[in-house]
Amino acid sequence: MIEVHMAYDLKPDINESTYFEWIKKAIVPALKSDGIIEVRAYRNIKVSRGVLVVGVWKNLEDWITFSLTEGWQSLVNVLQNSFAVNLRIDVWGSSPFLPEPLRPVKQN
Repeated sequence: MIEVHMAYDLKPDINESTYFEWIKKAIVPALKSDGIIEVRAYRNIKVSRGVLVVGVWKNLEDWITFSLTEGWQSLVNVLQNSFAVNLRIDVWGSSPFLPEPLRPVKQN
C-alpha cells in the first residue's frame, strides 16, 4: 500500500465555491481508477489556505498507471493554473522499520 500526498496553498483570490465544485468533478477519475482505496482531504489548522489531499493506493504500479492518465494531468494543470500555488506531490510507502501501524492496547 502507498500514499500519495498532494499539498498546496489555495490562491488568495479564488472563489472557494468554484474550487469546491471543480474538485468534486476533477477527483472522479481517481475514484474510478484500479487500485484506489480512498481519498482524504485536510485543511491546515494554522494556515487556512493550506490543503493536503491523500490518496491511498493498493500499490505503486496502480498509482503510476493513474498518474499517466489524462484525468490526472488535467487535474494537476487546472489546479496549478486556476486554484493553487506551492503544489507538492510526494509518494510514500511503508517504512522498513515500522511496516505495520502501532495501536494502543485497550484495557477493559
